[in-house]
Amino acid sequence: MDTTERHTNANILISGASVAGPALAYWLRRHGFTPTVVERAPALRDGGYAVDFRGEAHLTVLERMGILDEIKRVATNMGAMSYVNEDGRQIASMPADLFSGDVEILRGDLARILYDATRDDVEYIFDDSITSISETAYGVDVTFERGAPRRFDLVVGADGLHSNVRALAFGPESRFVKDLGLYCAIFTTANHLGLDYAGHAYGTPGKLVAMYSARKNTEAKALFYFGSPSLAYDRRDVAQQKKILAEAFAGVGWETPRLLRDMRDASDFYFDSVSQVHMDRWSTGRVVLLGDAAYCASPLSGMGTGLAIVAAYVLAGELAEAGGDHRTAFARYEEAMRDYARGCQKQGEGVSRWMVPENRFIAWFMNTNYRLLPYVPWKGLIAKGVRKTASAITLKDYT
Repeated sequence: MDTTERHTNANILISGASVAGPALAYWLRRHGFTPTVVERAPALRDGGYAVDFRGEAHLTVLERMGILDEIKRVATNMGAMSYVNEDGRQIASMPADLFSGDVEILRGDLARILYDATRDDVEYIFDDSITSISETAYGVDVTFERGAPRRFDLVVGADGLHSNVRALAFGPESRFVKDLGLYCAIFTTANHLGLDYAGHAYGTPGKLVAMYSARKNTEAKALFYFGSPSLAYDRRDVAQQKKILAEAFAGVGWETPRLLRDMRDASDFYFDSVSQVHMDRWSTGRVVLLGDAAYCASPLSGMGTGLAIVAAYVLAGELAEAGGDHRTAFARYEEAMRDYARGCQKQGEGVSRWMVPENRFIAWFMNTNYRLLPYVPWKGLIAKGVRKTASAITLKDYT
């Protein structure tokens, strides 16, 4: 990487090593900054759901990073998602481009690609977390759960929906997180249906369970959505979360009983609310938020990962263009990203009503529409509209 430039505020701590954090670290190093990434997990998180990129903005940033070809190499190459009845008979089918975008990849595979692109010249600290942030005239004094205190020039919260940095610098999560009335769970399981680059989904009122093949059909992902008011549970207690899911889907047909049995031994189980983050500002002093921590669009939007990749490019570029002046850079970052982020969030609003219908009539109505979709002249408009939203930003060439 080109690291010949030097800036003020060069020493930057990033919290979060999933997607947004390593993407930002890549661009910061390229612009001459010195990023450090701290991650609560003991290692990179594998597994997770499939994420997609769509539209010119997403693909342009990936290409400028030099990782687009690698992403295509390990892409899921998913086909259509079929809706089935309790006996597994197909009743409707949704086109691949609606769910998979221009290129789709498992979140864990993307995290590995980003880590490999940065590991040689970025300091990574795993199995640790920030416990306090104190801004001074000289920088930000940071304490950690395990490591010794350190001083950084700037701190970036790229640590997701339940951002620790956001809580420390901006206040409690309840002020910013808006639940959309659903909970989601996903884990890896055997591809016992023999799915061939395809997925099956089965729904009952308020619930959806799906399977789709992964890693060249050698395994599958089990995906669950269910409607619920906000639940009180320990986000670190996986056993409790598995119990919540098992109780929510007790008595549901199709492949659900087998998947719930497989869930017991799943090592990559993920469970969370389907939520968005809305904030009036994304920075305070020397602290700034990036990706889901600032403007989570929810998994229903199909935009969150692409949004994070674009935002990392913009934030690093604005810091470089401002010579490290964080006040100028943070303001320009927000000005460039605010409307784009809001547009991406709108893609996730209202989706739950048709994805997980509340009653049998709505479920019947949606299934009827799914059956007719391949035959109507406007069948491609939904995917085109999503791609248009994903491209609704003009990217500077910061190099």
